[in-house]
Amino acid sequence: MKPLIFLFLLTGVTPGTSFPEFSAVGQLDGEQGGYYDSTIRTVILKADWVKKSKDTEHWKMMTQRIFEDQQLVMERLGNIMKHFNQTEGVHTVQWVYRCELDDDGSKRGYMQCGYDGEDFLSLDLNSLSWIAPVPQALITKHKWEETGHVRFQKHFLLNECIGWLQKYVEYGRSTLERKVAPEVSLFQKDSSSPVVCHATGFFPKAVMISWQKNGEDLNEGVELRETVPNQDGTFQKRSILTLSPEELNRNQYTCIVQHEGLKKKLQVSDRRVLSVLMFAVFIYLFILFLPKAPASDSAPVQTITPTPLPAPVKILNPTPTLAPVQTPTQALNPVPTLAPTPTPVPTLAPTLPLTTVSRLALNAAPSLDAIAAPC
Repeated sequence: MKPLIFLFLLTGVTPGTSFPEFSAVGQLDGEQGGYYDSTIRTVILKADWVKKSKDTEHWKMMTQRIFEDQQLVMERLGNIMKHFNQTEGVHTVQWVYRCELDDDGSKRGYMQCGYDGEDFLSLDLNSLSWIAPVPQALITKHKWEETGHVRFQKHFLLNECIGWLQKYVEYGRSTLERKVAPEVSLFQKDSSSPVVCHATGFFPKAVMISWQKNGEDLNEGVELRETVPNQDGTFQKRSILTLSPEELNRNQYTCIVQHEGLKKKLQVSDRRVLSVLMFAVFIYLFILFLPKAPASDSAPVQTITPTPLPAPVKILNPTPTLAPVQTPTQALNPVPTLAPTPTPVPTLAPTLPLTTVSRLALNAAPSLDAIAAPC
């Protein structure tokens, strides 16, 4: 079984842009549960099962804590700019907090800071020290290690954060444990374009997409895109196979999709794409709908059409590695890699039940200053 993952992302942006100066996003197992930014100044509960918690006092308390987080993050941004001798320009600071819980009770925690899209600090819980990949981060590293803040942060990640994770899992257990099989389609603009295998509408997030050539595993010419969320709380993913029309004509290529919602591997052959393309030469617009497969055997629907695949929705990907942020809208990729922070949306999209709280804690959690002092 995969671990339960609780993650929240805080982003600060220098004033004077069209973007909120501060935003916070919370996720549980890839589902966005809450959002806040300095423009709307209120916590928006996004997942239905978070809203049903009816814990009004809890959300009031969390909103107050986010106000404190905003002040702290903006202070950190100013301090880091000083470390880089910067006094103007558009700059971003981002903090990712993440905790994981396995079925056997094993716990893990991650804490990372990024500045302008580059790694700035990351916490090593094993050595109880901060890793500073750039010289400008050494001041903060030494300060936090000397004052003992590392122990507070460890306590926060492995106790308070885990406590919140367990609480929100109970709120949304029926939703989080559901299994929805993917719908799989093959797309190709024309005979010289790459073939796209697109899986969508599945839950949970984990899915495997691979290719075979004449029954043998194929890795060459394959580009696997990130898994991104749909508006309804499910996910989508695509794999792109680049090859020449001659290769496509001479060989049999098959897209294979594996997911918890499927009782067996789903295989979709490129020959169907070819037949659609050839038919489209004579009929300018034609859409072929395949019969709906039984849910117990494969994905609910397989649709094959020569129309191009829509661009994927961008969102947090919980992996702790920091990736470059080119504009203030971009966000870190959650576990080691941080993806762009979504701009505020009044409608609610799924991800973690917790509204974004930079330093989630139980009701008796230590103060924010104790968890992480300004840079």
